[in-house]
Order: sequence, then structure tokens, then C-alpha cells
Amino acid sequence: MNSKNIIDFKILLRLLLAATFLLSAYSKIILPGSIEIILIDQGIITDRAAAAYVVRLFIGLELAIGLLFVFPYYLKSITIPLTWGLLFFFTGYLSYTGFVLGDKNNCGCFGELIKMTPLESIIKNIFLLILSFLLFYKTKDDRRKIILPLSIILISFPIIFLISPVRDVSEFKFSKYIYFEGKGRVDLSSSNILLGVFGLDCEHCQQTATLLADIKRENTSLPEIYVLFFSEGNTTVEQFNTITYSSFPYHMIDAGDFFNLIGSQPPRIYWLKEGNIEKFWDNNFEKSLLEEFGK
Repeated sequence: MNSKNIIDFKILLRLLLAATFLLSAYSKIILPGSIEIILIDQGIITDRAAAAYVVRLFIGLELAIGLLFVFPYYLKSITIPLTWGLLFFFTGYLSYTGFVLGDKNNCGCFGELIKMTPLESIIKNIFLLILSFLLFYKTKDDRRKIILPLSIILISFPIIFLISPVRDVSEFKFSKYIYFEGKGRVDLSSSNILLGVFGLDCEHCQQTATLLADIKRENTSLPEIYVLFFSEGNTTVEQFNTITYSSFPYHMIDAGDFFNLIGSQPPRIYWLKEGNIEKFWDNNFEKSLLEEFGK
């Protein structure tokens, strides 16, 4: 391989690694709440605010590494060691969640943009480690312009917090519902959805679910629909779905939550938008939904 091909190969490696880390940072920052939910669901972090800060710090580090690879300075002394540290840390974390916790859901390495299991992400990390080792052994450490890598590292973290400030969702009454059967992990505080609160044995709830399913099939502008189910009789979710010709992602709730979330009688439908209760309805569902979202 002649010197020109070696130079081209090193540039290709740098740009490939830069693109991967920048894509990883971008895919997380567009919906950071989904990553926060993963950490909470796994029991890694129990406080949503703490999870939000941790997630943004890691996104900032990925952004910094991606930008550092764009430039050829201090690769062997700053950029690649940072890369190894992050990849080894994430590989250890993924090994724990994938093999110890048995988590087969999306690990969040590329947010919701590219869904990967922990095992798939470990393989991806090994591939990136191989590329970074190749670059390490084929490049010389250019120690000019130290101000450039230092500036990139210093500004990357504030940029992430400016783009995506940490939101206080402690008052959001639906923040604890983070897993829905048929969908997986869901961040209701970052969603634009309709949330029905139904009793499985409630005839009015069954009629409303049938209506919702019919409207959704005919109206593509209707937001995605989720359901909180309460059971006090013999009707199962499968039977409810058969009766109503519906199949919404659902989460089971207890009596206390159920009666706190409905009005004088079930059902109730909430419209949730970016962590706020935009509206809710206890009756006239078809008229209200069609007025709000059109036919």
C-alpha cells in the first residue's frame, strides 16, 4: 500500500468514526427521554432528573468524540483514548443489561432512530474498537493546535444542555407508566398521544374502545393511542380486544390509580402532548376527537 493510499485509509477511518459518534449523539438528542426511560426501567437510575443529566453528559461526550475525529490533532493522546474509554464502558453496561438482566429491548445506543438489542450493540462496539485500534497504529500523533480539541470538549457539553434542557416532569401524573405491552418502553412525557383509562369489564369502556379503533382506522391524523387498563372482574385484555376489535398498547393499573384518573365514572380519554395534559374527555368522544383532529 503506497503512502497516498495509507493517507486516504486513515482519513476514511477518521470520518467513519466521526460519523458514527455524531449519528449516535444526534439520534439520542432528538428524543432523550426514551434513553432516560431505559435507565429507569432497568433500575440503573431511579430518579428521572438524575437520568436526564446522565444521558446528556454521555451525549455531550459522544458529540465531542465525533467532532474530535473530524480533525487530525491529538488522535493518539486524546481522541482515541476517550473513544476506548467510552466504548469499553458501554460494552460493560450492555453486557450487564443484556446477559445479567436479560434485556432484549432496544438498548438506546442510536435512540429510536436505529433500534438495536444489547448484543447487536456490543458487536457494533467491537467493530468500532477494531477501527479505532487500526487508526491508532497507523497514525502519528499530531500535537499541534491543542486549543482545538480542548475547545471542542469544553463546548460540546453546554451545547447539548442548550439544545435539550432538562425538563422537570415530577408533576406529570403519567411519568411512572414507562412500559406498555405491545409497544415496549414509552416516554409519555415526550409524546403526543391519546391515553384511554378503561375498565376491562366496563361496557361503556368497551364501546369507547370500539369507537376509538374505528376512528383510528379512518383518521390518520389521530395521535397514537395507548390504554391504562383496570381489572376487577373476569374479562381479560384478549377478550376486551376481541369484543372491541381493538389492540392498543396497554399498561395494567391498580384501583387507586384507576379512580384517581377517571371522572365520576369510566372511561376517560386524555390527550397528552410533550408532558402536558392538553385536554381530556369523559363523554361525547367521537364529536370531541373529530373536532380536534378532523375527519
